Amino acid sequence: MRTKRYLLFLTIATAFSAAAADDTVARLTMAAAGLDTMTQSEHGIRAGLLTGADCIAVIPGFKKGAAVVGVGYGRGFMSCRNGSNWSAPAAITLESGSLGVQLGGESIDIVVSSLDKELRSKLLSDRFTIGSDASAAWGNGKTAHEDPNAKILFFGDTKGAFAGFGLDGATLKPDESANKALYGKTISTGEIVEGASTPSAAQPFIAKLARDSSR
Repeated sequence: MRTKRYLLFLTIATAFSAAAADDTVARLTMAAAGLDTMTQSEHGIRAGLLTGADCIAVIPGFKKGAAVVGVGYGRGFMSCRNGSNWSAPAAITLESGSLGVQLGGESIDIVVSSLDKELRSKLLSDRFTIGSDASAAWGNGKTAHEDPNAKILFFGDTKGAFAGFGLDGATLKPDESANKALYGKTISTGEIVEGASTPSAAQPFIAKLARDSSR
């Protein structure tokens, strides 16, 4: 009886692990596609705005909450520059208070760009608060940001419409379950960014990031 229970538990755990891995790979594909759309669109991120970035996070399909009072939530990936290359991607979550009604859609693809390498240790911590740990500003394809002191830029696209929104107070955190699914073990954001090998499933995303950040 114990053996049967153990085998059942093992089967369920294996199935759950496989499903988590499939979900993570699918989200990597979505992140690459979202970044491509935002950098290639006529009204997207203007060439050069990502060139000086030290770390870039892409959160595809960020779900906004109810108007004014809702809480938004999304899962994505972050990579940082290591010399001339981009690091293996670390899975992250983005949690936010209200984004306001100006977004219009139910979900939005978001790109967060850190311009200051000195912020990296904070970005790789268990909790990074945009606007508190670093000043931030929204940018779009036609104009950069109005705040010359901003160390974080964020961009958003909802069904091809780029509209201003606020991320002050939003928090970036490690997505531990997705990292485990992608790397096969419990691993910190710092360990990933500072030395992990890029899994084959993540290589298209990193290749897209390298291309789009060199425009």
